[in-house]
Amino acid sequence: MVPGPQRCPPKGLSHLCEESETGGGPQISLHTPQILPCHRARAALRLTSQQNPPSCLEVLFFGFGWLFFMRKLFKDYEVRQYVVQVVFSVTFAFSCTMFELIIFEILGVLNSSSRYFHWKLNLCVILLVLVFMVPFYIGYFIVSNIRLLHRQRLLFACVVWLTFMYFFWKLGDPFPILSPKHGILSIEQLISRVGVIGVTLMALLSGFGAVNCPYTYMSYFLRNVTDADILALERRLLQTIDMIISKKKRMAMAHRTMFQRGEVHNKPTGFWGMIKSVTTSASGSENLSLIQQEVDALEELSRQLFLETADLHATKERIEYSKTFQGKYFNFLGYFFSIYCVWKIFMATINIVFDRVGKTDPVTRGIEITVNYLGIQFDVKFWSQHISFILVGIIIVTSIRGLLITLTKFFYAISSSKSSNVIVLLLAQIMGMYFVSSVLLIRMSMPPEYRTIITEVLGELQFNFYHRWFDVIFLVSALSSILFLYLAHKQAPEKHMAL
Repeated sequence: MVPGPQRCPPKGLSHLCEESETGGGPQISLHTPQILPCHRARAALRLTSQQNPPSCLEVLFFGFGWLFFMRKLFKDYEVRQYVVQVVFSVTFAFSCTMFELIIFEILGVLNSSSRYFHWKLNLCVILLVLVFMVPFYIGYFIVSNIRLLHRQRLLFACVVWLTFMYFFWKLGDPFPILSPKHGILSIEQLISRVGVIGVTLMALLSGFGAVNCPYTYMSYFLRNVTDADILALERRLLQTIDMIISKKKRMAMAHRTMFQRGEVHNKPTGFWGMIKSVTTSASGSENLSLIQQEVDALEELSRQLFLETADLHATKERIEYSKTFQGKYFNFLGYFFSIYCVWKIFMATINIVFDRVGKTDPVTRGIEITVNYLGIQFDVKFWSQHISFILVGIIIVTSIRGLLITLTKFFYAISSSKSSNVIVLLLAQIMGMYFVSSVLLIRMSMPPEYRTIITEVLGELQFNFYHRWFDVIFLVSALSSILFLYLAHKQAPEKHMAL
């Protein structure tokens, strides 16, 4: 992608253009605060970005997605369909490029018309992949695994894709997501529906993560496990295994005895001999079935004891780890995230009850409150730019890292040699929708002067709806996670006592 010419951007961006005093062409003015200490660094960054446009970084992101696919997802499988690897890497590359363009908006890298061009191109490609390409290949590989439909797999793949498109389009009916004047295949129509799915996924993961993170990090929620508890449970496990072995020996000896009787003795003759043979074999088989039932029950008990023993060992290791410096640090983070979780749930409830959406980015608002409270002289615009850049960078890095870790765990949990291609494509679909919706929500974390191009590219979307929808799903997910973890935490000691 080559930066566009020096021209005025489309409507909504005309205020960024100013006529030069010499009567020449339009000059691009970003109206950003003057930051003298960073002038040289920003000039160098602009020069570097012009020499290395976003297309170079897209190649880098594509290569990283390719390596992640080979080294993490498919390290235990043979790659037979390279189209799956290409689709996953392309989705990852253009998803990361959107975050790159957000950073460019804050730093003022490239001119506004060039950034607008890259935004438009990037969104068109990612929507083409998410709405048309990935669903078609998912249907294609699902049909390919069905032998009866193997010959007509292309036809049935089109049927699966059309079914997806029908439900995907009907998804927008119950939601007030955009103005009805847009065309059927406009960016607004597609991104509005992708945003609903992605925001729902983000809210579910955020709600669970906000509750599970302090529960995992804080030593307060750890059970008190001693070496005596572990030894007692291991002793019970060994006793159960011994009982299983002894009963299986009895079953093997009974089978051997019945076999020897059938081989050595002649078959009984006469009516009474047949009756005696039937009753003897019936009683023997009945005893074997009873022993088999006992063995099945003991094996189930041994599995539970083994899992409980492993859980006690893991808890003991966590207790020892919590006493280290790093463990104390994570314990402190747990308390911090618990406060954040309570605050987030409270604010989501307030936003839902009073039907409100923030108009100012949280960084600028927080600095303004602090300055007004302390009564000091402070350049709010200067520092809001830098802090917003750091905050957005942290959000981007943690979002990408957290999603990749989650996708890897999910893939290893449910993948197989036949389903691996379909699952990777599903993960690519989830990843793309997740990152597109992240742009919709990160927009609110940026100062207003940096939202202009993003708002213009995304069109007349109802941004307030997505923030309210996120609050609703986040609140439901967080409260459900609290209930689930409370029941699991309460049940663990009772289960240990029962065993």
